[in-house]
Amino acid sequence: MKKIAILGSTGSIGTQALEVIRQNPERFSVVGLSSHANANLLIEQAKEFKPAMVHITDEKIVKEVKAALKNTSTKVLTGAKELKGLATDSDVDMVISAIVGFAGLRPTLAAIEAGKDIALANKETLVVAGDIVMDLATKKEINILPVDSEHSAIFQAMQGENYDKVRRMILTASGGPFLDMDIKDMYRVSCEDALKHPNWNMGNKITIDSATMMNKGLEVIEAYHLFKTPPFKIEVVIHPQSIIHSMVEFDDRSIKAQMGLPDMRVPIQYALGYPERLKNKLPELDFTVYNALTFQKPDLEKFPALGIAFETVRRGGNFPCIINAANEIAVDAFLNNQIGFMEIARVVEQTMEAATPCVNPDLDDLVQTDEEAREKAKEFIIQLK
Repeated sequence: MKKIAILGSTGSIGTQALEVIRQNPERFSVVGLSSHANANLLIEQAKEFKPAMVHITDEKIVKEVKAALKNTSTKVLTGAKELKGLATDSDVDMVISAIVGFAGLRPTLAAIEAGKDIALANKETLVVAGDIVMDLATKKEINILPVDSEHSAIFQAMQGENYDKVRRMILTASGGPFLDMDIKDMYRVSCEDALKHPNWNMGNKITIDSATMMNKGLEVIEAYHLFKTPPFKIEVVIHPQSIIHSMVEFDDRSIKAQMGLPDMRVPIQYALGYPERLKNKLPELDFTVYNALTFQKPDLEKFPALGIAFETVRRGGNFPCIINAANEIAVDAFLNNQIGFMEIARVVEQTMEAATPCVNPDLDDLVQTDEEAREKAKEFIIQLK
C-alpha cells in the first residue's frame, strides 16, 4: 500500500490522480490533500478518501473547511509551514506535485529533503530551480517521476537504455487551437478561443500555455534537467493528433515512441505504480480510427514563446526563472482581458531582457528573481494597456 499526498488535489492533475487511486484501492491510500481555494471540492475529496490531513491555502475559507470536516478524523491545515508539513509527513511515501506555478517549488523541495518520491506535474519546479532540485534528489536518492505526458513518454522509452547513446529527444506538441490560424488573426483571438484545446482537458493556465506553445518551451527546459540532456539534443515537433506523446532517437538511428490516446490518467498511473504497469479500463487505441499521424515543424513567428524558452535554456542561470514568472503574470493578464494573446510572449521577452541576470542562483536568488520579474512584467503590461 503506497501512501500518497497530493499537492493541488482540486486541479486537473489532482482530480485525475484521485481517479487512478479510486480504481486501485488495494494499492494506494491518500494521506494528505491540498487546494488553493476550492473548498467545496476539497471537502468532497476529504469525505471520500478520508486523509489524515487537508490543506487550504486561502485562509479566508479555513473555517468553512473545518466546519464541514469537524466530525471526521481529518485535520485541516493552512499556511506555508503547514503545507510543507503535509508534504513531509512521516506517513507519506509519495508526493504528487501538482500545484500550478512557482508556488509548487518550496513544498516539493521540502518533500525531496524529507526523502519522499515525487510524481512531478508541476513543471515550474524544474524550470525555475532544476539544478537545485535534481542535485537534491540525487543526494537524497529519491525518484522524480514525470507526470507530463511528454516526459513520461521519454522516461518510459529510456527504460533499459543508455543515456550516452541518445542522439535526440523529440517532444511532441499538439500545436493547440491556433495551429492552422493565420498569424494576423491570432492578434484578435479571445480567452474563450484560447481555452478550447483540441485534444486535452487541462486547467486554464496550462491551456493558455499550450496555445502560445510556452508550455512546450517549459517542457524543453524541464527535459534538459530531468534527463540531463543538452539543449541541442532536444527537439520539438508538431503532432496534432497527440497519439505519439514523445520519442527518443538513439545513435543507431532507431526511434522509440510511446503512444496512446491523449489521457493524463495514463502517465499519472505509470508514475504512481512505477516500476509496475497497472491495468485499467481506459479506452484502447484503435489504429483504424487514428490511421493518419502527421508531423510538422513549429512556426516560431506564430509561436515566439517556444523560441524564447530555447534561448533561456541556452543562457542558463536565472533566465528560466525570469520567463516563468513573467509568463505567469502575462497569462493571468490575458485571462483577465488586460492584454492580447500575442502580447503574452512580448511581455515575457521584454521581461527577460530587462531583469537582472544571475549565473549560479541559489534558492534565495531565485525567490528574488521571481519577485523582480513579476514586477517588471506588470510594468510592461501597464504600458500595453
